[in-house]
Amino acid sequence: MDYYKKKQFLAEVNEKDEIVGKIEKWEAHKKGILHRGYTAIITFEDQLLLQHRKHPIFDNVFDFSFSSHQVYVKDTIQDDVVAILEGLQREWGTHAENVIDDIKFVKKLSYKAFDDNAGYYEHEVDRIYTVELGKLPEINYEFAYGFFTLHKNNSDKLEDSRIQSLLAPWVNVMLKKD
Repeated sequence: MDYYKKKQFLAEVNEKDEIVGKIEKWEAHKKGILHRGYTAIITFEDQLLLQHRKHPIFDNVFDFSFSSHQVYVKDTIQDDVVAILEGLQREWGTHAENVIDDIKFVKKLSYKAFDDNAGYYEHEVDRIYTVELGKLPEINYEFAYGFFTLHKNNSDKLEDSRIQSLLAPWVNVMLKKD
């Protein structure tokens, strides 16, 4: 079954990232309801991996390195690390054995963006993590058009306004100086 057609439930949250309910994934995106998500920034050696996203919402933009949601399994919301490891396997074809050190929490951010092409919102409290890999993963082309690597020393290039229009909205929020 197509992953995007699976019925999944997300954590509906308030601005403090406290769970206030459970909501079906596509209902949350259609109505712009605030929910929890995550972004995992993959690094390999001194490179950042940017995914050329293939997705029903915010298709054809670049993400740091993939974003998804913690979903309910029965009545329990997934742990962030478990959700990230599932996403790594699904979207990047790699497993926990390839992860060097612990998956590290970086920060939370909130944003709301509307995708004119899809007619859906992303309205999330996004939990940002870094994941260092021991070997370069093989992207799953069901979820991406491709990817590119960017040396960490060149990450300031992403602040160029011509490049920002190619980035996912949440990546632009991440890049804003605190």
